[in-house]
Amino acid sequence: MSNRLIIHDLGRCSYDRAFQLQIELLEGLIADASGPAHLLLVEHDPPVITLGRRARPQNILPGRDDLASRGVQVREVPRGGDVTWHGPGQLVAYPIVPLAGRGVRRYVHDLEEAVIRLAGRLGIAAGRENGATGVWVGQAKLAAVGVAVRRWVAWHGLALNVKADLSGFDLIVPCGLHRPVTSLERLLARPVEMDQVKAMLVEELMAVLGENRDGPHFSAVEAGSFTGGKSEKWGASLFSLFSRRLPQWLVIKPQPVNQAGQVRRVLAQLGLATVCTSARCPNRAECFSRGTATFMILGEVCTRRCRFCAVGQGAPQPVRADEPAAVAEAAAKLDLRHVVVTSVTRDDMADGGAAHFARTIQAIRHRLPQAVIEVLAPDFAGQAGAIDAVLAAGPDVFNHNIETVARLYPAVRPQADYRRSLEVLSRAAALSVAQASLLCVVGRGPKDFHRRDACATSASPLVKSGLMVGLGETPAEVAAVMADLRQAGCDVLTIGQYLQPCRDKLPVAEFIPPAQFDAYRKEALAMGFAAVAAGPLVRSSYNAQAVHQQSLGRAGARGA
Repeated sequence: MSNRLIIHDLGRCSYDRAFQLQIELLEGLIADASGPAHLLLVEHDPPVITLGRRARPQNILPGRDDLASRGVQVREVPRGGDVTWHGPGQLVAYPIVPLAGRGVRRYVHDLEEAVIRLAGRLGIAAGRENGATGVWVGQAKLAAVGVAVRRWVAWHGLALNVKADLSGFDLIVPCGLHRPVTSLERLLARPVEMDQVKAMLVEELMAVLGENRDGPHFSAVEAGSFTGGKSEKWGASLFSLFSRRLPQWLVIKPQPVNQAGQVRRVLAQLGLATVCTSARCPNRAECFSRGTATFMILGEVCTRRCRFCAVGQGAPQPVRADEPAAVAEAAAKLDLRHVVVTSVTRDDMADGGAAHFARTIQAIRHRLPQAVIEVLAPDFAGQAGAIDAVLAAGPDVFNHNIETVARLYPAVRPQADYRRSLEVLSRAAALSVAQASLLCVVGRGPKDFHRRDACATSASPLVKSGLMVGLGETPAEVAAVMADLRQAGCDVLTIGQYLQPCRDKLPVAEFIPPAQFDAYRKEALAMGFAAVAAGPLVRSSYNAQAVHQQSLGRAGARGA
């Protein structure tokens, strides 16, 4: 029996598709008992009412035509239990695992225990109730459990109300009991991050299954998509969850919610996108909890097809004329002192969106005059005028990511060009020095200076770039990129581990150990970079404010 467990995050997915994927995985595990077990995580959309083997039709209150008019599906399923409801905001977990020496009753107890422990970590006193399967908080049901077993392989699983619209339960008598239902969000009276709950549930399931010595003890976990049969198009990699296949240094700890709810509310109210979510950044729960986010302007669809990036690709979206004002409003509501703005690449626009970037910088500066503004810009197809327009708006940091070594550009960034990216950075650095020299001539005082190699002010931005490793590059190639960046005038460098964001992107070639990141950091500082952030989970705008503070007063001479 294998000790591997593969996690599949299906996101929002119809019940029928998730059911078919369960069947495929179940049959595979029955046919090959040495194969890996699986855990599916899903929010069912459209909403669905499922009837277990003991379900009574009268426990569905409206007629089926009425339910169909509401967009609610009804499905009879081969699990135990009565009737329940699934929909967005409810986390459904389907473990497909061999029971081995563990009986069904013990297995159900384990699933309940995982939810009880998860709730306890959030400060909720949850428990069991005699004669009523599931997890309860007082008189209200928090999670339902319904399992099925075929040839001693368990499937189906549990449904935890995280942030669901509980009105869906008004359509049924949940589990045949005239009792209320509740959710984590309702019990805590504050927003709850679904990603955080997913990570916690994976950890607790691993813990309770491992504690039961009679059943499988999973010590190796993989995050990825099922690539066999019809299910391939539905699976999605999930590196952001706990994964013991990943090296320990890449395991992400659950984050306190703190300000995350406020961040999501502000973004939703103003209709803004973030690269944190669109690119599936593994740090987004941490950053949101600290009240920060990286705004992504010019839509959520990129005109390029880089093979490392999860941002949507295809036909571009119309540009919102009010987006600069909306970004400035969001930055003010979140009380940001360091505002980071990036964008998709818009090769369909004459200036690549540079004027829109400039308007966004100006709107933020007007609303938050003391804030540091950092832009993470595309290459604007190498247009000098576009780069000049962004710099003229006065960002404090101009960032353009080199991403990878020159040799890997055709595989990683087929529509980009290594030399062109260096030229973008070189032009930004040259214009910054020219601006600084002009300001020295007109007599700006030392209190305005933040770089010792030139009389730089907020009108003279630091130049920054980012590099991914783990794509098959060599340390010598990384050193060559760093040298090229310094030659181009780059002041600040970030280096992080590439993680495959979804199944159709490039696989990870190597997990780089922390010691190698430390070596890269020291080598880069020796080359004269003012600040270097290097580590497995470092991203271009991760802890941007702290990296910027590190750079103040430390910049070396450009072109060294």
